[in-house]
Amino acid sequence: METFTSVIKQIDSWVWGIPLIVLILLCGIWLTIRVCGLQIRHLGKALKFMVKNEKGGDGEVTSFGALCTALSATIGTGNIVGVATAIAAGGPGALFWMEIAALFGMATKYSEGFLAIKYRTVDKDGHYLGGPFYYIEKGMGSRWKWLAKLFALFGTLAGLMGIGTITQINGITSASNNFFDPDKSGVAFILFGNEYTWTTVIVGLIVTICVALVIIGGIKRISQISQVVVPFMAIIYVLCCLIIMVCNVTVIPSAVVEVIRSAFGVDAVAGGALGAMIVAMQKGVARGIFSNEAGLGSAPIAAAAARTKEPVRQGLVTMTGTFIDTIVICTMTGLSIVISGAWRSTELEGVEITDAAFQYGLPFPSQVSSFLLMACLIFFAFTTILGWSYYSERCLTYLCGKASHTLTLMFRWLYIVAVFIGPYLTVEAVWDIADIFNGLMAFPNVIALLALSGIVAMDTKQYFAEKRHLR
Repeated sequence: METFTSVIKQIDSWVWGIPLIVLILLCGIWLTIRVCGLQIRHLGKALKFMVKNEKGGDGEVTSFGALCTALSATIGTGNIVGVATAIAAGGPGALFWMEIAALFGMATKYSEGFLAIKYRTVDKDGHYLGGPFYYIEKGMGSRWKWLAKLFALFGTLAGLMGIGTITQINGITSASNNFFDPDKSGVAFILFGNEYTWTTVIVGLIVTICVALVIIGGIKRISQISQVVVPFMAIIYVLCCLIIMVCNVTVIPSAVVEVIRSAFGVDAVAGGALGAMIVAMQKGVARGIFSNEAGLGSAPIAAAAARTKEPVRQGLVTMTGTFIDTIVICTMTGLSIVISGAWRSTELEGVEITDAAFQYGLPFPSQVSSFLLMACLIFFAFTTILGWSYYSERCLTYLCGKASHTLTLMFRWLYIVAVFIGPYLTVEAVWDIADIFNGLMAFPNVIALLALSGIVAMDTKQYFAEKRHLR
């Protein structure tokens, strides 16, 4: 098992090397320039469009429903466990680079949502289909279809073996164990030298059954569940973090200073500043993209189903996903962890770090704090599993050209099996596998975004010019 973990870690370091980090950041910077800082200038309008559905548009779900489906896939373990692992590995500075990536990532997410609507198609059953594979093929031309197929392959694997299943169920069972059986006294069995408790077995089974009951119903059922669960749990989690901020308001300035100093390796040993900065940047960008998925090309798959006739409008709505996910939720998680100092402990990993931060910062008994975190993580991760089941299924449909009802059902059950076995893989290997598939998805999508940036810029400029003229 140690050999497998070391191999996965090496592949992860290759995929998430400097070239990909620079490519994603430059893509976001370039798109920000092309749309003239739209993510800052029109953020207020985007938030307004987020809750005000468009009238008379064509699609399967409301714009808000499409956003909630996308948020269900993005707000998950990345916001709670991912931030913790990033700070533990890269120091508090990883949070700074996570925010920088998110700021430019909002322009990337806008472009993805825009292209999803502009190049979407409708199948014979009336389903609205869109995403990177369609804007690569229809926007860049049929000779690039191989790139679209490549994205679809990586997207299918990411959902089935990484971000959609293993990391999420692993986070759920880890949080449950941390609350119900922190001493791991109720061992059910031992596998590859690792002990697995009855809590892991029971919670894993319950979640698997719940996933099966929902995803068999497809996008509409997923959207219905997400519109209820995502806003409710996001509000609960944000309130908990705000309470931590208020109770520790006097140390927030020093925590912010620590984040910035760490981001540039100021406190590193002489000669190691650059290395510390690179590690912080690598971990921050990788975990940030894992969390908000800007550049991965996942969100436009959900955006394509929105009831709208205006690509720019849906692009703005899609963009708010990154703002909510990273600028708001990840920032609060990160500051809570830095304030508590839990990231310094070598004995804690993953959700245990965030749990320690909640116990330190919340003015409640430790059991109550742990329960609140566990509940938020379980629901966040659960909706992420649902969202990515839809994403990966759409990727498979495009990859196969035409997915039969039988193939679709087979894939859904395979996805359910992946959720079932997810708890029994090690935390470190799980996150490395997810990072690898995320990175592989990003390559073809970023190439398409850069190639089509001119169309995004031209249509965006025309849209706002027309709106000004009408006023």
